[in-house]
Amino acid sequence: MDLDAFYETEFAEHAAVAAATRAALAEPFARLVGCAAKTVRGGGKILFFGNGGSAADAQHLATELTVRYKADRAPIAALALTTDSSALTAGGNDLGFDSVFARQVEALGRPGDLAIGISTSGRSPNVLRALEAAKAGGLIAAALSGRDGGDLVGLADPLLIVPSATTARIQEMHIALGQMLCGALEIELGLVAP
Repeated sequence: MDLDAFYETEFAEHAAVAAATRAALAEPFARLVGCAAKTVRGGGKILFFGNGGSAADAQHLATELTVRYKADRAPIAALALTTDSSALTAGGNDLGFDSVFARQVEALGRPGDLAIGISTSGRSPNVLRALEAAKAGGLIAAALSGRDGGDLVGLADPLLIVPSATTARIQEMHIALGQMLCGALEIELGLVAP
């Protein structure tokens, strides 16, 4: 293995996807920030969920909002539906894995809340069902995806589709976009100085 070549190729691909993401997603990103601000100003909360690495992103972003991102400030109501092992295992056992997030959205979501599903393929059944439950319950159904957006197209709005077919690059952009959401939301809500 030529480790130097591998190293350079990975960074080159990352930089190319970052540039393409920057060029493609300014408008849906601004709409996502607007939806999040409207939700929080209205007394609502942000629900994050996804599978695998996206589950880790969900809890990472919820924590950035409830605790702090860049500076001490008032907390922002957010939670990850991926962190309650009892809810996940009971839901998976009793209702099926495809329903584990939808059930939590039905129980915890309220009209005006923001549900953000994270799926690199846009085809995760449990993410899709949760967003369907969100829409049915009067929540804003948003998502982060990649590739062609999969079945999230037409379901989630705003929908941020990272222009890549490489899962690792999509995940890198998801966490970057998610952290940008946290930073922009703090400023938009007047909780930190720009």
